[in-house]
Amino acid sequence: MEIVRAAVYLSLCLSLLSSLCQGQRSPDTLFGLTDKELAALLDEDDSSVSLSVEKKASVIPRCDVGERCAMKHGPRIGRLCDCLRGTACNTFFLRCY
Repeated sequence: MEIVRAAVYLSLCLSLLSSLCQGQRSPDTLFGLTDKELAALLDEDDSSVSLSVEKKASVIPRCDVGERCAMKHGPRIGRLCDCLRGTACNTFFLRCY
């Protein structure tokens, strides 16, 4: 019981000490870089990344039984995928059954 109590007190003291030391750190630098350098690096990364999020209209992925096959947008229902053969998309539950 004494060992557990000592371990709890030690962990409490270490967490308190680490939280106090976090306040002593300089807010200007993070990983050795200033705010301007970090902003420049992020701008470089944004320009080099070009993801294609376009979907081909003719290709719709397949859904397994029980998976969500549609999404409701107000009065409209948008299809997410095609149900497998022998199943259909239930418009109430929006799942393949």
